Amino acid sequence: MGVMSETISVCCTACGRRHRYTAPSYPCVCGAPVAPELDPRGAATAVTHRTWDEEWVAVRCAACGAQSRWPRPELGCPCGTVLSVPVDRAATGRTGRTPGSRVPAHRAVPIRTARDAVTAAVLYLRGLGHRDVRRADQRPLSGIGLAAPGIVVQVDPTVGPASVRDVECLWLTAMAESARGVYFSLAGYAEDARARADLLDVPLFVLDPSGVPRPVNAPAVALDATAG
Repeated sequence: MGVMSETISVCCTACGRRHRYTAPSYPCVCGAPVAPELDPRGAATAVTHRTWDEEWVAVRCAACGAQSRWPRPELGCPCGTVLSVPVDRAATGRTGRTPGSRVPAHRAVPIRTARDAVTAAVLYLRGLGHRDVRRADQRPLSGIGLAAPGIVVQVDPTVGPASVRDVECLWLTAMAESARGVYFSLAGYAEDARARADLLDVPLFVLDPSGVPRPVNAPAVALDATAG
């Protein structure tokens, strides 16, 4: 399989403006950066609605052969249209392109949208060894629910701090699944929410704009210490 160019030209379906797009790389569990194969002959499509399965593509690591699902490449045009960048479907699921640098990619993506917040959480969870991260069966009262074997996660991309009720609901959901609950928030936590999380041993993380999860209580510090 030939190595595809890292950058392709993408034409907006709404305004006709052309953009140069470079596929982001993500860290495999082995540490090697991988990126999806782009299709320079394909046409971008406007994103008009979203479904969980359609937002991810399978990429296999050239270094270790592990296959993971990563966010489908997207590009925001200044006209307001969000474009789904064409991916080489023949290469999807095969060995993905490994960027030239051998230095492991940072396990973070800049957060501009709720989708970016989910991606940042997934990257972090994979750094903890949770490879099979999926959308949770039970939707939380606020934010987005994720799950992996032994863990239930809530990602809150809203502008208000998470409440004590949010923390308690996550804890109850995790207990029902015989799993551990972990909370990621963009806006932080109310004081009583942090106090309750400490009592319930729920790790709390704040996602900063760079996409790096910052532990804000003792259970989160302990969990963060296990990250690879």
